[in-house]
Amino acid sequence: MHGMEEFLHISGHVLAHSVTDTLYLIPFLLVTYVAMEWLEHKAGGKAEGAIRRAGAAGPIVGSVVGVVPQCGFSAAAATLWAGRVITLGTLFAVLLSTSDEMLPIFIAEQVPADVVLKIVGAKIIIGMTMGFIVDAGLRIMRRIDAPLHIHELCEQERCHCHDGGGSVLKSAVRHTLQVTLFVFVVTLVLNGALEVVGEDALAELLRANPVLSVFGSALVGLVPNCAASVVIAQLYVEGVLGTGAMLAGLLVSAGVGLLVLVRTNRRVKENAAIVVALYAMGVGWGLLADAFGIVF
Repeated sequence: MHGMEEFLHISGHVLAHSVTDTLYLIPFLLVTYVAMEWLEHKAGGKAEGAIRRAGAAGPIVGSVVGVVPQCGFSAAAATLWAGRVITLGTLFAVLLSTSDEMLPIFIAEQVPADVVLKIVGAKIIIGMTMGFIVDAGLRIMRRIDAPLHIHELCEQERCHCHDGGGSVLKSAVRHTLQVTLFVFVVTLVLNGALEVVGEDALAELLRANPVLSVFGSALVGLVPNCAASVVIAQLYVEGVLGTGAMLAGLLVSAGVGLLVLVRTNRRVKENAAIVVALYAMGVGWGLLADAFGIVF
């Protein structure tokens, strides 16, 4: 009987946590899909040309909005890139500057404001820098001016948004519900696994490998769940992780943004390349921070 009560308690906690983790994404996704549907239905070629002209500034905007707590903007950026509304460099700028639960943890632990500003500033600069580098590389390879792929998102969902009968809002709501359901199911599974294994297991992974903490922290940061950024931020506050390991982990902590990327962009090789590149960037900047003795 006691075992059943414990199971029901854990299940209720996991379910409530998963609902909370998913619900706040809905406004971000809905606004994003409304904008994309409007571009596809109303704006036509003029909008596509304007997006290409504005794309050069994308990494600047992306790195700044990405620092907003939680991962709503990383989810929105993943969706926008899947439709090729933003550049790949802008996507990386958002992912690298996103830290999910970092700011709430730092504020709760009363981390000095100047330290928090230095970390946030570093993430903005790194996101912006890598975004420009990625876009510059694609321009050299003449692959940055991809046409809008919004219609492909509708085709893969078989939602018939472009058959002439659906409104912009109706199509946006349909897409939002489909992606939200996917994120909720995966988040439920991850939260269940973390509840069984415990966040302490992630902490022990990083504590047990001090020499490889930069690589391990970045690996933990890739877990598409808020627990990753919580553990990394907490261990940094406790002095377990150095600047390089903290930076590596938080640079790749894009939360459910990576889940939304996998759901909306069905090109598996592209998604795998993005995740590998994101990990490499996090590790690279973490190692650089340690090599130059940077301390926040």
